[in-house]
Amino acid sequence: MHHSNSNYEERRRSRRGVRRRAQNENEKMVDLPQELIHEILLRLPVKSLIRFKTVCKSWLSHISDPHFTASHFKLGAAPTERLLFLSPIAREFLSIDFNESLNDDSASAALNCDFVEHFDYLEIIGSCRGFLLLDFRYTLCVWNPSTGVHQFVKWSPFVSSNIMGLDVGDEFSLSIRGFGYDPSTDDYLAVLASCNDELVIIHMEYFSLRANTWKEIEASHLSFAEIAYNEVGSFLNTAIHWLAFSLEVSMDVIVAFDLTERSFSEILLPIDFDLDNFQLCVLAVLGELLNLCAVEEIRHSVEIWAMGEYKVRSSWTKTTVVSLDYFSSLSLFPICSTEDRDIVGTDGCNVLIKCNDEGQLQEYQIYSNGPYRSAVYTESLLSLPCDREPAENV
Repeated sequence: MHHSNSNYEERRRSRRGVRRRAQNENEKMVDLPQELIHEILLRLPVKSLIRFKTVCKSWLSHISDPHFTASHFKLGAAPTERLLFLSPIAREFLSIDFNESLNDDSASAALNCDFVEHFDYLEIIGSCRGFLLLDFRYTLCVWNPSTGVHQFVKWSPFVSSNIMGLDVGDEFSLSIRGFGYDPSTDDYLAVLASCNDELVIIHMEYFSLRANTWKEIEASHLSFAEIAYNEVGSFLNTAIHWLAFSLEVSMDVIVAFDLTERSFSEILLPIDFDLDNFQLCVLAVLGELLNLCAVEEIRHSVEIWAMGEYKVRSSWTKTTVVSLDYFSSLSLFPICSTEDRDIVGTDGCNVLIKCNDEGQLQEYQIYSNGPYRSAVYTESLLSLPCDREPAENV
């Protein structure tokens, strides 16, 4: 009994010693000049900053300050991009470090998302500055996976009455969706467009997180059709992009809606690129460039074209051809590119695939509980505009 008590006292003294040393280290850090602490914290990754909120009240206040979080994101000294891979069926949210091996279990972490438990439908509409826009069929949700901050958004009166079948029925369909950021007003916008049976846009609107309201976009002058059903736009350079057919020039184009100007423009496809030659074509942002990813069924391959200079048609280049002979399905949907220029994509269901920049298969990972939805997000501490004042103009 005496020996047991002796060990117990030793453990107590050891724990007290560890706590004292940790407290002393924290006090030394806290005693540094505030300007130096600020500069050090600005250069730390998001996960470290979240842990450091518990060091002391002053650090909690400093790291939570909207001006600090905006400066931290803008500096981007330690940016971390991750792949969100989620199963609507199993309510499984995986955050994956796609720069590591897909078969490395330590590169994947499960996220706790209690707020989705009451919904039986889930889609990802877009990703921007660390936030994801989720569609739960009867409501939208803006969510920061890094901090857990989220806000639900009700559908507009038009969507509630026409799309949800309360009044009109099946006359309209919600065809185009997108999510992006307007730096001129420090605001996040959800963009929705409704089409008739001929896939011509008849109504378009956006939701402002800062104003907390829906606003209609004048769409009577638009001459775009055949935009893929439920097409999710790609956000780049303050604009959301969709593939469409221009009735005005009778050719396939990329439609860009600029969130700062609230205006539309057209981007021409590569000169020697014919959309009719492909079974499927999607847009993707890879390496901060707009890319066309087209599935060619005859050659059983995917062509990837990158636009080197934004809105310059002559800058389109076919960068990669990926053979689909490795895959049982006929599709590969590129999602992101790694620091080593590898391409990470999905088969559209439950397989993640990594190819090198020459189109050669590097590795793949099969997940249960498919099909999965996917999006890339940047880890951030940013808060929503409705949670802060005034605009930060980041």
